[in-house]
Amino acid sequence: MSKATFDPTKYNQSNNVPFAKVMENHLSRREFVKRSIGLSAMTAFAGAGLAACGSNNDPAGTAPPTTPPTTTPPTTTPPTKSSAVLGFDSIAGSKTDAVAIPAGYSAYVLAPWGTPLNSKANAWQDDGSNTATDQENAVGMHHDGMHFFPLNEAADDGLLCINHEYIDQNALHPMGPTADANGKRTVIDEVCKEINAHGISVVRIQLKDNIWQVVENDAHNRRFTGASVMDIAGPLAYSSYLETRYSPDGSQARGTLNNCGNGYTPWGTYLTCEENWPGYFVSHGTLTADQSRIGISTTDTRYGWNHLAGSDEERLDEFARFDITPTGASAANDYRNEANGHGYIVEIDPYNPNSRAIKRTALGRFRHEGCTFGKLEVGKPITFYSGHDSRFEYLYKFVSDAVWDEADANSSNRIAMGDKYMNAGTLYVAKFSEDGVGEWLPLTLNSTTTDGKTLADSFDSVAAIILNTAGAADLVGATPMDRPEWAAVDPFTGSVYLTLTNNTKRTEETNAANPRLNNSFGHIIRWDEGAAATEFSWDIFVFGAPTAADEDTNRSGLNDLNQFASPDGLAFDKRGIMWVQTDNGADEVEDYTNDQMLAIVPSSMLDADNKQQVVSADTQNQLKRFFVGPNGCEVTGFAITQDYSTVFANIQHPSNWPYSANAAQPTPAGMTIRPRAATVVIRKDDGGEVGI
Repeated sequence: MSKATFDPTKYNQSNNVPFAKVMENHLSRREFVKRSIGLSAMTAFAGAGLAACGSNNDPAGTAPPTTPPTTTPPTTTPPTKSSAVLGFDSIAGSKTDAVAIPAGYSAYVLAPWGTPLNSKANAWQDDGSNTATDQENAVGMHHDGMHFFPLNEAADDGLLCINHEYIDQNALHPMGPTADANGKRTVIDEVCKEINAHGISVVRIQLKDNIWQVVENDAHNRRFTGASVMDIAGPLAYSSYLETRYSPDGSQARGTLNNCGNGYTPWGTYLTCEENWPGYFVSHGTLTADQSRIGISTTDTRYGWNHLAGSDEERLDEFARFDITPTGASAANDYRNEANGHGYIVEIDPYNPNSRAIKRTALGRFRHEGCTFGKLEVGKPITFYSGHDSRFEYLYKFVSDAVWDEADANSSNRIAMGDKYMNAGTLYVAKFSEDGVGEWLPLTLNSTTTDGKTLADSFDSVAAIILNTAGAADLVGATPMDRPEWAAVDPFTGSVYLTLTNNTKRTEETNAANPRLNNSFGHIIRWDEGAAATEFSWDIFVFGAPTAADEDTNRSGLNDLNQFASPDGLAFDKRGIMWVQTDNGADEVEDYTNDQMLAIVPSSMLDADNKQQVVSADTQNQLKRFFVGPNGCEVTGFAITQDYSTVFANIQHPSNWPYSANAAQPTPAGMTIRPRAATVVIRKDDGGEVGI
């Protein structure tokens, strides 16, 4: 999550024991006792209407759905340890208007903000003068999570799905946003341009002469924006909670906002996560319980889009919908429920340009940071993990009712597979104990609350629980965390890793999973699922810290070549390399280096008893800095081709970059350019596998 959109308010007012208190006690008995559900006990197969502001839902071209390469199921038991060895030297920190990469690598810019996707968009203008129509048909702003979907076996043609988290109004417009003397927005095209700069881009790219290029006017190129019509699926579909003047049957929502982390599915669809969306809405009435718990604004919206409500040029209440104050006789007469259509995991089929995005409500409604599926076993349910990125919030998992069938990986009806696995199941929230075990607490009507009642005493339906997921988690006694963000699953061990970015407001109590007061550096935890759906075991994998910190802070013994703060993005490739991206939130590290991406191979870190180790003074040299972004940026979003020859990483909100197509070329001193978020392509000069 970008620091620019971070909401520091503590919305969790429960008295649940925080993770930091649990973790402090846990660390005093750091010799982790492996139980029958202990770490390394398992293996895994890694993953494997009229729209507002001119956004339209017509398919991009008339090409039929594309069939992705067939996935062949493994015929042998996979190994439980990666053989990958990092083959680069850890690089020094960097503080320049350019990216830094290891020797023997090159990096160049791909699909920066404003890149036209079809002939409806004019070329990007460096004075900010592009129109809302241009932006609707061009790559969005502030790239975040992403995934590469191959179109052939040669790994030289594919679709890059890119999230766009938020906007910089000063960069988006020639002179920033236009407003009257009272600060009210006045220019409709500016507001529509901002709405269209949000969302997701699906971009076809091809490797030609060893350079990845955007394929313009390809039928797969498309945008999902803050105005695109999307279908609702799961418990909240067709419910009264989603009834609005635009969608009186509660079947649709308009737009997706603040798309931060991401995921993908075993059947080949993209998952985008709605994170800090509450600030886009305002209510001047009395907030409902779910609105208070999630943080709906009571003063104004983030960008003032609601200011243009009632304009002669407004269509279908495209601006009025952001003010959710009840004004009519019922929900069918106003937009009191408009925000209820946000806060979900959204599924997109990138291969089918005729498909519509689906909001999967069964996976919970909160500030989703990412969505990662766990170990796949034939005949067993699929598990998805997602963190609620806010201070003192929770970690969730969803377990499908349907059991996994390998044939579904190659289904041509990918949205139907999402219906099968993501519409019905059980949503759980995590509770951590200091002895290294934990419990997944189900969020169902008969779930027991901390006062001995059940959730049925507070909620009248599963839909009501989903609507206020965090409030239900409060009642059952979940463990408040230090901003749980991205999760990733080791393809060899099946262990799940989660970044806990930071929490500088933790000043009174710690717990085993969040052991540091005023935690400005963050850490990464990991866990293994147990024999029952409610069991797991956990430990701390690595603590972020500056080199100069004392041992109580620098508990992992980091040095100049791997010190980091605020771990955020997290991904495994299928070789077992874990990639860690940072959103620096501590001056001690920021003074040394810009945001970065590090690499490590956790499954190969075994002790004499063949048990997984954590990063410590003895093992820290296995964590290596691979990439550093330009000044002012956040490094976020990771994707890799199936032959491992190309890594894609995103640069969000750089201050004065990119100067040229060469991402590693610094902007000349004294030169100021309009900054553009972009994807950076990283390749080895000899064409070999990146990282080894």
